Amino acid sequence: MSRSKLGKFIDKHKIKQIDIAKASGLTTSTISRLAKIDCISPSIKNANKVVQALKKITGKNIKQSDFWS
Repeated sequence: MSRSKLGKFIDKHKIKQIDIAKASGLTTSTISRLAKIDCISPSIKNANKVVQALKKITGKNIKQSDFWS
C-alpha cells in the first residue's frame, strides 16, 4: 500500500492516527484517508488542524508544505 507524506511521517515517528484525530478534532477516517493517499489534499482548515496537532504531539516545527503542495 502506498503512503502519503503524512502517512510516512506518522509511521516514522510512531504516532497513532487516533492521537492525531483527538488532538485535531478530525475523525480517524479523515486522518486515515490523508495518510494513505498522496493525491488527496485536505481543506486549508483541516490541514491546519493536522499540522497543529502534529506540532503539539511531536514538538517539531511542521508546516503544511511538508505534506501538501
